[in-house]
Amino acid sequence: MTYRGKWLNDPKEVLFEVADRVARITLNKPDKRNALSPQTLQDLHDALLEADDRLDVNVIILQGAGKDFCAGYDLAGVYAGRQAESEIEASAYRSSSGSYDDDAWFMERQQALTTVIFDLHKPVIARVHGNCLAGGTDLALMCDFVIVSDEAKIGFPATRANGSPPNHMWIYHCGPQWAKRMLMTGDSILGRDAVTIGLALESAPADQLDACVDELARRLSFVDNELLSAHKRIVNLALEVMGARTIQRLAAENDARAHLSKGPRRTQFKADMAEHGLKTALTHRDAPFGDGIVRLRRD
Repeated sequence: MTYRGKWLNDPKEVLFEVADRVARITLNKPDKRNALSPQTLQDLHDALLEADDRLDVNVIILQGAGKDFCAGYDLAGVYAGRQAESEIEASAYRSSSGSYDDDAWFMERQQALTTVIFDLHKPVIARVHGNCLAGGTDLALMCDFVIVSDEAKIGFPATRANGSPPNHMWIYHCGPQWAKRMLMTGDSILGRDAVTIGLALESAPADQLDACVDELARRLSFVDNELLSAHKRIVNLALEVMGARTIQRLAAENDARAHLSKGPRRTQFKADMAEHGLKTALTHRDAPFGDGIVRLRRD
């Protein structure tokens, strides 16, 4: 169904619905596990602004269609067809395969489409199921509330060979030791354990996830949006005082820095992508880590 609004017009890769003071934005590429492409990010950005501007919306739910919330950035789109640096043709515009500054510039443009979640006046609930990996965490951890299914997988496996998160809210959710543990290994954590370390507010069995998310959204929706905005702004201003805004800028630059790595694992990943494709590259990258799941001890 075509949607036409003030900010969002005929989106290609998200769905947008409003009912009972709640806007529901759905990443709608289930066949690609809701992998983030430039089109997806732009549609999402515009849908978020549409919801924030509408007077009949007090709360926003962000979710994914199909089996996953979001499996990350579209790596095939990022790496496929990239020219070697020596082959880059002269152009009037920047190339993401060009200099460090060019790469940082592209990371900043991409980041502006996702950190808008932090800047919205209205609260955003991330409804996380299935895989929430890499770019999926860039979205979820920027939200005001993260509610997950018990068996959801949350992590950033790409930190093993590809770069560092261009958005960084990890330290504000789970503290320095867990942030390092997750990013330095690229391991993932299950939803029920993500609550324990602070990456999520609440977890629920998969068949109860909708009820859990909807109940929080319902309760929030009865509060006037001006009051919700006041509460959100003061908490987020506190995060800014703790450096959150500056850290996001530095995270984009840090990801560009990480892309300069000439280490064997990143070099092998790029070679595998060029010769064999994404599936082989991911297999070789992740094989040494087994299932890559963090398991908390439970007495």
